[in-house]
Amino acid sequence: MIKETLYAAVNAGASQLTHYFNRPGLQISNKEGINNLVTEADHAAEKAIIETIRAQFPDHFLLTEESGEHVSASDTKWIIDPIDGTVNFANGIPICCVSIGVEKAGTLIMGAVYNPILNEFFFAEKGKGAFLNDRRLQVSAKTEVASSCLVTGFPYTYLDAPNGPLDCFDRFIRAGIPVRRLGSAAIDLCWVAAGRFDGFYEHKLNAWDSAAGFLAVLEAGGQVTDFTGAAYSPYQPHLLATNGHIHTEMLQWINKKKPA
Repeated sequence: MIKETLYAAVNAGASQLTHYFNRPGLQISNKEGINNLVTEADHAAEKAIIETIRAQFPDHFLLTEESGEHVSASDTKWIIDPIDGTVNFANGIPICCVSIGVEKAGTLIMGAVYNPILNEFFFAEKGKGAFLNDRRLQVSAKTEVASSCLVTGFPYTYLDAPNGPLDCFDRFIRAGIPVRRLGSAAIDLCWVAAGRFDGFYEHKLNAWDSAAGFLAVLEAGGQVTDFTGAAYSPYQPHLLATNGHIHTEMLQWINKKKPA
């Protein structure tokens, strides 16, 4: 029933995303910070998702980007980003998605990421693999960072911190390594799982950004850690996800141990 409800919830959110995408007069406001946008579509998608989950599991814990924690004693938690890539969405850029992870007793057991504009539905289940529109996913086979295609994201704060986002980015691009910036961490992670990117790193993520996508990377045969190489938790900010083959070298690059 959890899997069926997850599919239904993601589709309910995606229906709102599609309804509002490129809609004239879309209501857009700014949350705390610079370019931290929220639109009427975010709220509509979150409402539809919550109603879908609550219809089947009224007592489950919910963690959502827009309304925060809906606390309960249940050991099942739904981690919800109604629209990941809101800046893209608000500007009519079709790299945006609904992302929902399901956590049981502190372990991610399922995740779904759906970009209805591109008709790409990613699903992962612990121990059972990761899929794109029912096609099983496998990470890439690249073995060197120098020949890899990477993706990252930039927070709007502390860009100039020592060994921060700009320092890391500078090291890679000065070495001629392609680094993309799509604007949706959930899609970045799923595209690593699909083998389109060989690695993804980011300095500041929230649980709803990464929960579903990081499970997809693991289930596609990849590796996900923090910047020290320790096991990743969606509740800490630093994430490195790779095909596994370049993971150790990527950690060296990120931690200034690899000459550019």
